[in-house]
Amino acid sequence: MSDTTEFEAAAFRRLVAHLRKRTDVQNIELMNLAGCCRNCLAEWYRSAAEQGGEVIGMEEARHHVYGMPYAEWKATFQK
Repeated sequence: MSDTTEFEAAAFRRLVAHLRKRTDVQNIELMNLAGCCRNCLAEWYRSAAEQGGEVIGMEEARHHVYGMPYAEWKATFQK
C-alpha cells in the first residue's frame, strides 16, 4: 500500500470516528451543508469494497460507518 493510500485510509477512519462521536449532527444537516452524509460514506465504502473484489451489503457498510446497526442508530439518535 502506498503512503498516499495509507494517509487517505487514516483520514477516512478519522472522519468516521468523528461522525460516530457527533451523534447530535443529523444526516439531513450534513446533506444540506456538505452534500453528503453517513449513508453516502457507507455507499462509497460499499462501492470501494466492490471495486476491490469484496462484496458487502449496504447494512454491513452502514454498520462500519455508524459503529452499530443502522436501525439501532436511527432509533437512538435520529430526531
